[in-house]
Amino acid sequence: MADTEFVVPEEAPWTDEDLEKIGHLKEAHDRIMVQVRKAMVGLDNVIRLTMIGLFSQGHCLLMGVPGIGKTLLVRTLSASLSLKFRRVQFTPDLMPSDITGTDVLEEDHTTGRRVFRFVQGPLFTNMVLADEINRTPPKTQAALLEAMQEHHVTVGEKTYKLPEPFFVLATQNPIEQEGTYPLPEAQLDRFMFNIIVDYPSADEELAIVKQETGTYKADLSVALTGAEILRLQDVVRRVPVAEHVFEYARDLARATRPKTGEAPEFVAEMVAWGAGPRASIYLTMAAKARAILYGRYHATTEDIRAVAFPVLRHRVITTFNAEAAGITSDDIIQRLLAEIKPKVEGEIE
Repeated sequence: MADTEFVVPEEAPWTDEDLEKIGHLKEAHDRIMVQVRKAMVGLDNVIRLTMIGLFSQGHCLLMGVPGIGKTLLVRTLSASLSLKFRRVQFTPDLMPSDITGTDVLEEDHTTGRRVFRFVQGPLFTNMVLADEINRTPPKTQAALLEAMQEHHVTVGEKTYKLPEPFFVLATQNPIEQEGTYPLPEAQLDRFMFNIIVDYPSADEELAIVKQETGTYKADLSVALTGAEILRLQDVVRRVPVAEHVFEYARDLARATRPKTGEAPEFVAEMVAWGAGPRASIYLTMAAKARAILYGRYHATTEDIRAVAFPVLRHRVITTFNAEAAGITSDDIIQRLLAEIKPKVEGEIE
């Protein structure tokens, strides 16, 4: 990311305190990138998207084959953010109580009475790594997704709030099908981003091999605390967005819906189901966070375009004919970005 000087629009509703927080967010982002790069080689775009999700109060699904650093990325990021971190390995025999917690019957030695005490599960933390989320049955997936949406868990008749900030990073291996329980589209929609973690380049892989087979050990320092993240999340929500940017996010999402009459002809042929209103919301929220991280005080249509793939790819369901022709949701999104233009000319070059 190139260093960019902030240019404050005259109409921006910022106080001096807000500007100080925004400057702190940009500086913290740069410090986090420095810290993560001590332990990670490559994956810069994945790291930035993950941070955009964090500051937008969204959850991320990381898609990639085994052994390319998904777990290491989450561990490193949590260490540089000074957040409580828990890793849950999802397996076919994992039960909802294994992640939410359960009531345990104990005897009070002073009175001799038996009472129930709630023992918290691994969801009671700030950052959860749900490793191989598609390996656990739907009942356990649903327990996690309730926590993601509501930021609380329900055990028996009681509801327990989760600590804030609360952020879920789930991983999924796209090449394994046996012994898995694919997330339904309605549950995938709870994730803000679907991030593809690809293979490293030849130079990056060489650097990874040298680093992992030597004696190097990254010395990480804290770049941001949980309390600071909560304050910065509030600032991100107040980033101004022009009307034509709101409309562009809406138009992109609506163009994916084959039965509305607003979609291009190729969408009607190749898309079975399109993105819902949550996509428009996430496009706008992610654009706000990206604008701040890139040194701007207002979101643009270019920010919308930059986050379109991770926001839309798991919300655009292709038809059987499209799949048979090798056309993916990313191909659909690429064509939509080429055809759907913002109403203010000159915004995108």
